Amino acid sequence: MSTFVWIYINDIDDSVAAKILKFADDTKIYRTVTSAEEISALQSDLSRPNLVAWSTEWQMLFNIDKCKVMHMGYNNIQAEYAMNDVKLECVSEEKDLGVIVSDDLKSEKQCSAAVMKANRMLGMIKRIL
Repeated sequence: MSTFVWIYINDIDDSVAAKILKFADDTKIYRTVTSAEEISALQSDLSRPNLVAWSTEWQMLFNIDKCKVMHMGYNNIQAEYAMNDVKLECVSEEKDLGVIVSDDLKSEKQCSAAVMKANRMLGMIKRIL
């Protein structure tokens, strides 16, 4: 006999103004930021007591050490953001679902990683044969 547990996270974005992407246990909050007001709005979403209260209520606490900020696009205001009074790390690239996403949205790092992995496999096959 099997037991299934369903966890519903669709209500996490009820009180957040930014857009949210959800996949399994990953949640991404994003928005276009071109002014101080939009920086404040995004920071408000990250600091919002409702977001923290939701994670506490559902016992799905955010791992703030894994939370990152990526500034994309030219002329981006490189604002700093915090969650639960902890400054979030700013990165220029991050691996997401096996794909390397960079702040310039170029695919060269993903292609290089794929070539290196293929070369390792070819080397292993060559050694075996």
